[in-house]
Amino acid sequence: MIYPKKNRFILWFMEKYTDFALQQTFRQISYNHPELLPGKSVLLLANHFSYWDGLLLHHINKQVFKKNFHVMILEETAQKEVFLKYAGAFTVNKNSRDVIKSLDYAAALLSNPDNLVLIFPQGALHSNFVDEVAFEKGVFKIMERAQDSFQLLFAVTFIEYFQYKKPSAFVNLASAAEKFADIAALKNAFQKHYENAKLQQSKIVV
Repeated sequence: MIYPKKNRFILWFMEKYTDFALQQTFRQISYNHPELLPGKSVLLLANHFSYWDGLLLHHINKQVFKKNFHVMILEETAQKEVFLKYAGAFTVNKNSRDVIKSLDYAAALLSNPDNLVLIFPQGALHSNFVDEVAFEKGVFKIMERAQDSFQLLFAVTFIEYFQYKKPSAFVNLASAAEKFADIAALKNAFQKHYENAKLQQSKIVV
């Protein structure tokens, strides 16, 4: 497992680069403001379809959640993109015994109300147009370990161009207040949010 490393200079540089890259790439980044619970960390589950997903949600964290950002990524990704560990990334290797360390580490992060942990439960990149969101089991194990220390939020992102040269990113955020008996119930709840967000997206006319 690869853990995050703190380096203020590298983090400052990466945040400046992220802001610049997003400004250069996107015409607009649109998102809503869900109600946040005081004294709770945030577990953010999101769909995963592009290079930009983590950067967009990192940007929204600075604007909305204002917490210490952490994201679970695949170990092979961290080995290729070594700078990610300086931006709060920690790794998981689904084919290794270290997966338990990753789940325990994510749960430990959620015990601190100053933290946000982003997880892409699909476990891999999928098209932005899929009808059903796949779910890996690990996220539910993290929730069981962290118990009631966090607020669960769903994020669904869609990219649209319409008549513009640059795309716009639309991020639909929602708080999941209920408790889930198992991974199937969690998946169904996220699926409903995904479908509602997709429906809202299809109604946009420019």
